[in-house]
Amino acid sequence: MSAAVDLLTFGESMVSLRSTGPLSAGGSLNMHVAGAESNVAVGVSRLGHSVAWAGVVGADPHGEYILRQLRSEGIGTQCRVDGARSTGVMFLEQRTADLTRAFYYRAGSAGSTLNREDLDRALSACPRVLHLTGITAALSPEARQAVEYAAGRAAAEGIVVSLDVNYRSRLWSREEARAVLAPLVRHADILIASDDELDLAASGTLSGGHSDDAETALAASLLEQGIGEVVVKRGAAGAGVHTASGRFEAPALTVTSIDTVGAGDAFTAGYLSALLDGEDVAGRLQRGSTMGAFAVSTAGDWEGLPSRDELAMLGTAASGTTQR
Repeated sequence: MSAAVDLLTFGESMVSLRSTGPLSAGGSLNMHVAGAESNVAVGVSRLGHSVAWAGVVGADPHGEYILRQLRSEGIGTQCRVDGARSTGVMFLEQRTADLTRAFYYRAGSAGSTLNREDLDRALSACPRVLHLTGITAALSPEARQAVEYAAGRAAAEGIVVSLDVNYRSRLWSREEARAVLAPLVRHADILIASDDELDLAASGTLSGGHSDDAETALAASLLEQGIGEVVVKRGAAGAGVHTASGRFEAPALTVTSIDTVGAGDAFTAGYLSALLDGEDVAGRLQRGSTMGAFAVSTAGDWEGLPSRDELAMLGTAASGTTQR
């Protein structure tokens, strides 16, 4: 962790237990690692970059599983083990083909105790990019202070700061999120949000919404605050980036959707990977869209994400293709 890394991120990773039908009906569950920040870490690492993740897990098999999985992906871990608290757990229910529900058991978890002292050593790795999400800020007052500290320190040290709003209604209200995130964006070089999350990062009285006019107004407000790039994720409708030099758009790739969980994190991983490679905004959007397509067309938050050599597969393979 003493050597420079391309990307550093931190937050809570949990054990995810996935069902293939209603949880109330019982049945088998599959065990995975879940967490927006570790999803991004895996995606960026698979594309050939050096990545570090910082967090806290419990002294339990779930924590051991998380660390083993992340390390197997080539991710450097700066992790505190809390012997008094448990690793967070979530259940993902595939309720219908088009609807997945998440049930969290993370209140008072080890991951929620993340604090600024946990980040000092990790930040000493001199990352080129620090990636943050609003999820971590919602976990506890200590975690929120850790996010604010890391963002301020990174900005002062010239590290590129990426902030994904990643609003979770089961963790805090929109008003609570806006009160924390709107002041935080002054440290961000890149803001990433879904089209219905932009207003949570903007100061003032502008309201959110899905209309193009609302997005343009919110993005303009954020650019005026000093953010270099406002990246808007729209799922199947593609993605866009607003900058001082103009607006850029990219459609989503046409694939068969199997599992949408983790698609936004995959897009972010692709976007940041292309940034690290020196790609322009159009190139970043293209790689982000490609990673998102891999995510939705394979099962799991991150398991189906590609290596760098596999990035071109979706652009060349016809539907139902078998490579021999």
